[in-house]
Amino acid sequence: MDLLRRHGVRPVGVVGAGTTGEQARLRASRVGVRTLVPESDIASVGEVVLRPEEALSGSTVARDPEGGPGADPAAVVPAAREPGGVLAVWGPAGAPGRTTVATALAATSAARGRETVLVDADPWGGAVAQQLGILDEVSGLLAAARLATGGVLEERFATVLRSLGGRLEVLTGLPRADRWPELRDWVVEEVLDLARARGQVVVDTGAPLERDAAVDLAGRPGRNTATLAALAEADDLLVVGTADPVGLARLARGLVELAEETGGRPVHVVVNRMRPSLGWSSGEVDQMVRGFGDVASVSFLPEDRAATDRALVAGRSVVELGEGPLAAAVAGLADTLWGPVPGSARPARAGRSARGGRAGRGGRAGAAGRTRVGTPLRRRTGGTTRRR
Repeated sequence: MDLLRRHGVRPVGVVGAGTTGEQARLRASRVGVRTLVPESDIASVGEVVLRPEEALSGSTVARDPEGGPGADPAAVVPAAREPGGVLAVWGPAGAPGRTTVATALAATSAARGRETVLVDADPWGGAVAQQLGILDEVSGLLAAARLATGGVLEERFATVLRSLGGRLEVLTGLPRADRWPELRDWVVEEVLDLARARGQVVVDTGAPLERDAAVDLAGRPGRNTATLAALAEADDLLVVGTADPVGLARLARGLVELAEETGGRPVHVVVNRMRPSLGWSSGEVDQMVRGFGDVASVSFLPEDRAATDRALVAGRSVVELGEGPLAAAVAGLADTLWGPVPGSARPARAGRSARGGRAGRGGRAGAAGRTRVGTPLRRRTGGTTRRR
């Protein structure tokens, strides 16, 4: 099924008369078939195949196998939530700060009053959970993959998310890099479709973009399947690079490689760790970056090691520990990506202190009673660590 999808073929399952709708969904989900039609309505297969993919997102079946109409995709969206877009944060190898930027943008979006889902889709060992001080016994992404295989991800998607209070939810990534074979592209696509229905989505991806030439023969997903699927599903692409000579060289090569993978889609670029000691101006860097692809915008984040260190030790995003040049630059980047929000709240400490803990949703075992990564000057209080 993965091979068919990579070649633009949409698999459609035909459900026999003796099979119930629930049985059909379960069997189809195990092999990655997301669209079903009943045998009694076989004539509709052509119509379903030609229907735009967006018209089928959010629902496992186009038509109910038992004869009724299929689920309306809009029906799965809670009334209080407004569907949002998907922003994929990518960058070349060399730790340019993808996760730092992704977590900061997600926190900024949530602080501005938008329901936000932060997804860790880095198959090479994501660090979103560690950076935000979340200790999770079960990976949210792997739990979502199991639910998708069982055909119940849509109904139970909220249970795999970790609520950080307010408007920010996190889908934690792989606990170990060697778990990547459990992720298939259709699972990532379904996760992002469901996350999009909850609000703005920010996806942290891996650096490599190579496709595994042996995937078609091996019958398994490629190592970079999750990253490639996230880039394909994203509405906007943000490329992160660093301002030093090595980082800029990697950024230039990365922009060319990304353009080949995405068909030359426009991208936003953020140059991280910009500092005067490098000897060139932001205008010179801007001009250089724009020469390597279709660049919609170029933004800059200053070098602020003290702020990033405080954020890492506290298990917070860099915009949640008070004002500073880095937090201000992230706010400017958010304005570039999503537009300024008049009267919006700034990310601040109060946004986290009001949270009711790191516990999961839907009764799933959460952070209550667990020790979080932080400084020795912390104590556990009802699942939330607070400074003394």
